[in-house]
Amino acid sequence: MTKVFLVDDEIVIREGIRTSFPWDQTDYTLVGEAPDGEMALPMIRDTKPDILITDIRMPFMDGMELCRIVRTQMPWIGIIILSGYDEFEYARQGIQLGVKEYMLKPVTAEELRMALDRVSEAMRREQEDRKSHTQSLQNAADQLFLKEKLLSALYSEDAAESDAGNVVEQLRGMGVSLVAGRYAVIDAAYEPLKAGYAALTELTEESGGIAWISSGRTGARILVLGDNDEDAEERAYALAASAITELERAGCRKIRIGIGEIVNRPEDIVKSLKSARHIRHVLADQEAETPMIVGVREFSENYGERSSAVITAKAKLYLSQHFTDNSLMLQDAASAVGMSNSRFSTVFAQESGKTFTEYLTYLRMEKAKELLRTTGKRSSEIAMEVGYNDAHYFSYLFRKNTGMTPGEYRQQNQNEPK
Repeated sequence: MTKVFLVDDEIVIREGIRTSFPWDQTDYTLVGEAPDGEMALPMIRDTKPDILITDIRMPFMDGMELCRIVRTQMPWIGIIILSGYDEFEYARQGIQLGVKEYMLKPVTAEELRMALDRVSEAMRREQEDRKSHTQSLQNAADQLFLKEKLLSALYSEDAAESDAGNVVEQLRGMGVSLVAGRYAVIDAAYEPLKAGYAALTELTEESGGIAWISSGRTGARILVLGDNDEDAEERAYALAASAITELERAGCRKIRIGIGEIVNRPEDIVKSLKSARHIRHVLADQEAETPMIVGVREFSENYGERSSAVITAKAKLYLSQHFTDNSLMLQDAASAVGMSNSRFSTVFAQESGKTFTEYLTYLRMEKAKELLRTTGKRSSEIAMEVGYNDAHYFSYLFRKNTGMTPGEYRQQNQNEPK
């Protein structure tokens, strides 16, 4: 199933696409929508769509800025620009950002279906091209082997500090630029090794040069490049979350991922590996079947006052107090507990068993059911009261989560106690 996310500040456009497109009759599913890029970005990190459909002119963060961030942090997402402005400059900028399709409003369901099919096919061909690509100057297998060996040298505890600079220079000559302000290592373990490594290799090849993979005894090591501490952390957590998705698609199990400390020199990359590897070793002893991602900070805080469980409890308390706010976003909850967006998204999902969006929707639906049982308020009033300024979207979500419309639920449950 191909996951689609929609961003447009016009409610009528979002509602039209949501209701007129035959989602249930296709291989596409709408996993979320937002009225602007600022609100959409944390939701995109949360829902991990395959394709993004976005308007251009929107308040707060416009579509072009959203595209730039998505291409930088999540370059594996296919992008469709949807605009009411037939201007060449937008199309030109879109092409530079790797946008797959540029569509003018209004679009019919059939036009959108054709565009989604073209983007899906283009993404499939790109994956096939990457698999079949061969080096023109030397054998691809030898090139890959050499790159891996050089990358592995950065993780060697025996290597002298001066070796790191030589390794970076050799990799640069092979088209691998490791020039960055910050570095973080992801140490991943999984079974079976071959299928998982192939999946993670594809993922890093789609990263646009921000992630480089090499093999390890129990899985893979991924070096993540960032501009600063926050940027490196965001990219590492986002990539780790995507890694779990790809490993599960490849049929892998016993997935354990450690994210090491952020360092600022190639010579210190081995320090990041050590912390990531230690975390992964500890996670390997956990009996839980679900995949796990733990970074160095929440690992060190695991038994302290700011343990992951305590942070999640604080986040849930915050959400219980603010879920009726229709402008509430993941970044608000993350800020409330002092975490970056991607780190909070990962920790919250693992501890609560629900993503941020799923938990927020759960709170709103539970309150809506209470109001339907105990009051005579109209559905549109209840929608506003629980945090939705679009009554149609509220009804759509309510039916999706309960299997019935708000009216049907009220008719069946009006006399039930709270």
